[in-house]
Amino acid sequence: MDGRISESAMKEKTKCQPLSPRNVRDLVDSVDAFLFDCDGVIWKGDTLIDGVPETLETLRSMGKKLVFVTNNSTKSRSQYAKKFHSLGISVTVDEIFSSSFAAAMYLKVNDFPKDKKVYVVGEEGILEELELAGFTGLGGPEDGKKTVLLRPNSLFEHDKSVGAVVVGLDQYINFYKLQYGTLCIRENPGCLFIATNRDAVGHLTDLQEWPGAGCMVAAMCGSTQKEPIVVGKPSTFMMDFLLKTFNIATSRMCMVGDRLDTDILFGQNAGCRTLLVLSGVTNLSTLEDSSNHIQPEYYTSKVSDIPKLLR
Repeated sequence: MDGRISESAMKEKTKCQPLSPRNVRDLVDSVDAFLFDCDGVIWKGDTLIDGVPETLETLRSMGKKLVFVTNNSTKSRSQYAKKFHSLGISVTVDEIFSSSFAAAMYLKVNDFPKDKKVYVVGEEGILEELELAGFTGLGGPEDGKKTVLLRPNSLFEHDKSVGAVVVGLDQYINFYKLQYGTLCIRENPGCLFIATNRDAVGHLTDLQEWPGAGCMVAAMCGSTQKEPIVVGKPSTFMMDFLLKTFNIATSRMCMVGDRLDTDILFGQNAGCRTLLVLSGVTNLSTLEDSSNHIQPEYYTSKVSDIPKLLR
């Protein structure tokens, strides 16, 4: 991949440092684009994290490209743009890369047949991105209202033309969806099993964490005895699209996130610089625990530390 940092150079940067007035200028000056996760970095649920608008404005005024890369598949890119705007942050759809978009793009670049359907264990974001890409999606929130009848001589029917099952974060998950997706993957020849991501938990509200897409994916893995194709972070699939959209080497990008096993690993896999913020899932004790082997280049409490330390 263009702009990858060599393995030896990465090893030299394994010891993470707290972001400080001494090193913040070096970090900011060394990159042309900042890639931000959203949940736990920009907001928690529908609550904006303190200082985010000012931070983004400061970086834009310095000529930095801003990109928002989220594993949360519940919204499409246009729906995320509306959320940003409702919180007073100006972004364009082209600056947003969601795992819902990545799932649709994976099917598109791999020439998924247009006559095949896609069953969705997930929410509206995936269905909307599939439609925009020209695919027919089934399932989603509507199937969250359906129930199953476990009785003798009763056969659960599923669409034999489903060629892919996409599993993402789904607050409406139920036995009906699990059975439908399982049958498609197990019985439809060549049916793809795609996961938007495998996050264990996420900040879906401002006060606590909730089960993440990884829970839904694990359920489908259990019933199908198959492993999925993961298109969200830490897979570099979304990075391939970033590189096609923006002519910036990955060594000139900085990934900013709150999760070690997705955000930071995503950045490291692609050869980006990395900054962990402690405003979301990861706390300092987790970062410093001897069992943790994923070390960001820098860490800080929240993104608003960047402009404060630059003063």
